[in-house]
Amino acid sequence: MRTHHGITILAAAGILALTGCSSDTKTPASPSAAPSTPAAAPSVDPGALASAGAAAGIPPSPAPTQRAAYLAALTAIDPEIVNGKDDKAVSRGLSQCQAMKDEKDVTKRVAQVEKRFIGPNHPEGFGTTKSAGILAAVQANLCPTY
Repeated sequence: MRTHHGITILAAAGILALTGCSSDTKTPASPSAAPSTPAAAPSVDPGALASAGAAAGIPPSPAPTQRAAYLAALTAIDPEIVNGKDDKAVSRGLSQCQAMKDEKDVTKRVAQVEKRFIGPNHPEGFGTTKSAGILAAVQANLCPTY
């Protein structure tokens, strides 16, 4: 699952939890019985959302300087890794962080990277050496505590 999708799902779940569900099956007798002012949308606490993401292993989005350093590191390994798709490269990196949160075996982490980071001329990944470099860039710039 892409990181952005995971965050969206968490936000939707939070909104549903805040609004609650009603077991009352009565419907208003007429449209005029509906409230005249729309209810304000519940606010979602960004801290709670970040905590839920962290619990799922999703690190926060990188700060602009971290993002720039990460993209530069990937481009230095092979320009095709980013290939002009900065957001996709960051998303893949955050997804890799989530995948490796509980995976401590470096060999398995490199194998995950090889499957996750592909390019037009590298549909099977960038090879073990470049994948190890990608892993190092991900870990150094996006999730150094993993």
